Amino acid sequence: MKKNIFFVIAALVAVTSCTLDKTDYEAEISTVVVEHFEYNEVVSINKNNYQIRIEALNGTLYKGYNDIHLTITNTQTNENISTSNVTFLPIITNYNGNNASCPHQYNLNYSTENDYYSGYAVFTSESNELENWEVHISFTDNGETYTVNQDIIVEEQANMNLNMTAFTANDGEQYFIALVAPQKPKIAENELVAGIYKYNQPSNEAGTFPDPSQFSYTEVSNYTLLLDPRMPEPSMGNHSSPNNQDLTQQEGGLYYGTVNYTMTGNWTLNFRLQNPDGDIIKGTEVSTDFTPGIEGERSELHIDILF
Repeated sequence: MKKNIFFVIAALVAVTSCTLDKTDYEAEISTVVVEHFEYNEVVSINKNNYQIRIEALNGTLYKGYNDIHLTITNTQTNENISTSNVTFLPIITNYNGNNASCPHQYNLNYSTENDYYSGYAVFTSESNELENWEVHISFTDNGETYTVNQDIIVEEQANMNLNMTAFTANDGEQYFIALVAPQKPKIAENELVAGIYKYNQPSNEAGTFPDPSQFSYTEVSNYTLLLDPRMPEPSMGNHSSPNNQDLTQQEGGLYYGTVNYTMTGNWTLNFRLQNPDGDIIKGTEVSTDFTPGIEGERSELHIDILF
């Protein structure tokens, strides 16, 4: 299990280090923001007499937050399974054979209205030559349990409004923040939605791979994500906007707040993560000074966006 922990830490460094590079504002402003609304098939898997289909927005899995729809069809009866306990476990393996996962919903929920199982995965990196993602799925039908695993491709998230970050907080725990909405903000007060997750350190030795107890994550509960949005570009002078609201957890587990974008361009969402006891466990306050010609200060916990 040690090598898995080292792999997770290395992945965290890779995720967070990208926010430290010097920003190319002109290149970012030329980016076209595309919204996706339709769920299409990502992959189809055949196992015995069953077909398992995974769907996601745009038929693509991206680095960051992904809603997952999954259907299991008995190919002999052509009926979808609706009473099974379905599990979903994404695993990434690097060139050394080290394994890690990402925030995900392990036990999927069945939607009677839509006739599919639903969950999410927050992929922490794209697929590449050195790292490969696959999903491990289990389900039960007629008293028999089936397991399947399938390689998947995770693409780069080109929409900066859906960026994510990963970090170790002052309490020593590993956290992940992923933006969920809006995909394409407006010059207005926008509802800002994010998922906040924590890696659960295993309390037991690893069993048969893939042992879900070694790859467990939870949505953190009753935290507050304090928000201070600013335009860091030197020509913008570090200005903010009025009527922003901190993010708090709502029904369904996600965190909701308000961000007021007063103009298009590059914005930084400066955060401070507050635990249920009121302690700030990550993030720093940023200066409110107007600094024309100087790139704006960022919190140690932030996500850059663009629209």
